[in-house]
Amino acid sequence: MPSAKLIPDVSVLLKKTGRLLLQVGAALFLTSIAWVLIYRWVSPPATWLMLDRRAHAPVGLGYYGIQEEPRHIRYRFRTLDEVAPSVPLALVAAEDQRFLIHHGFDLDALTKAAKRNWNGDGKHIVGGSTISQQVAKNVFLWQGRSYVRKAAEAYFTVLIETLWSKRRIMEMYLSVAEMGDCTFGVEAASQRYFGKSASQVTPAEAALLAGVLPNPLRFRASNPGPVARAKQLRVLRLMRGLGGTRYVAEMLK
Repeated sequence: MPSAKLIPDVSVLLKKTGRLLLQVGAALFLTSIAWVLIYRWVSPPATWLMLDRRAHAPVGLGYYGIQEEPRHIRYRFRTLDEVAPSVPLALVAAEDQRFLIHHGFDLDALTKAAKRNWNGDGKHIVGGSTISQQVAKNVFLWQGRSYVRKAAEAYFTVLIETLWSKRRIMEMYLSVAEMGDCTFGVEAASQRYFGKSASQVTPAEAALLAGVLPNPLRFRASNPGPVARAKQLRVLRLMRGLGGTRYVAEMLK
């Protein structure tokens, strides 16, 4: 008799657990939708990386410009109308030349990155993330490498590509990308490195900022070394190849 009673009890428990999991999943889904929609019009007050940088100084060989205590975050959100036209052009040229035509993922870039990593020495990992993927990571997620975070990154990439315009994605990227220790976005970087607003940077300065993005703690935008200068020249060539600022301006209307 006890075993006969146990069977329906287990069945009821499984049904309740299933309903609870569905409710939690639905709540998380609706919350993520609301979060992304809010940021369609409202600038983020901070990101997880900003909070982490304020609490802990990054540690690594060859890092430049590490801020001593107290650690204050430099960050000011800017729209495309508030930065020089060369800024989004430089970012597209340096980070994601297919940004305006893909839908969040560049399979060609991912394939090439996978091949280079497979044939490499294992020490220098090449990324194939698009600007949209980087925005998903920078704005909504934590740092680190794991399958869970990559899955969440893909999910938020689909959401922002669906619910935002390319213009909004670019505005978010140029405003929250890390460009030095405790320095986020082109406005803060321009003020720190060039002593002027992002609306006044030259194409060469925009190319320099974009060129150091792969590792802004290791490459210097102020007093740049030969590697940073080489990256700057490469970005300038790519900017010219893309057709200049008119190309980005037309596509980001």
